[in-house]
Amino acid sequence: MENNTILRFAKPICLVFVLGVLALPGWAQQPTAAERAAMLKATMAASQIVLKQYEWVETTIVSLKGDEKSRKQERCYYGADGGVQKVLLTQSAPAPKKRGFFRRKIAESKQEELTDYMKSAVSLVKIYVPPSPARIQAAKDMGKVSIEILQPGKRARLNFRDYEKLGDNLGVEVDLVKNRPLGLKVSTYLDDAADAVTLDVRMGQLNDGTTYPSNVTLDARAKNLKVTVTNSGYRKTM
Repeated sequence: MENNTILRFAKPICLVFVLGVLALPGWAQQPTAAERAAMLKATMAASQIVLKQYEWVETTIVSLKGDEKSRKQERCYYGADGGVQKVLLTQSAPAPKKRGFFRRKIAESKQEELTDYMKSAVSLVKIYVPPSPARIQAAKDMGKVSIEILQPGKRARLNFRDYEKLGDNLGVEVDLVKNRPLGLKVSTYLDDAADAVTLDVRMGQLNDGTTYPSNVTLDARAKNLKVTVTNSGYRKTM
């Protein structure tokens, strides 16, 4: 009888111990990379819906070899078609230096080529920023998402391979507790893989918790070109 009494008390104690161990961080089942991608997709989609109630100012600066070549400010908002509409506020560019006729023509040709490259670089930013929920879903469906732990239990990076182009990578740093995107790291290219381009993005947060790309830096080292985009002055329009 004494043995039966001991067993009666031992069973609940063992059960409590096992449940306690399983509840520890090391034993708790963590979301998989695919599950985290689905959570990120939902967060980004929700933020983009809320952002349609806002307008903001976008400042784009293009620099070549460390010298500022152009600066543009635009008021941005979402139109009835769901796309971002832009109204030019200010635009400036350094005055061209005086040259002889032939030197001026050569300079103008190079400038035209560079201008086209700048436009392509700025357009490239729009492909990755903000991340598209549809492209995140596509990478998830193709099994091209992996997770890289940066700070256990706090921060991780979700990597989406072949996100837009073959061989590119979109890395989204995520707050594991709040499932909030903190920043982006993108490795991509313009026309071919030899023309490598990187993107570094910091995400901001509005008072209502909505996330947005606050600072974007594109670095095209092959051309010594840098493009920075800053989004600020968010205010509700509806």
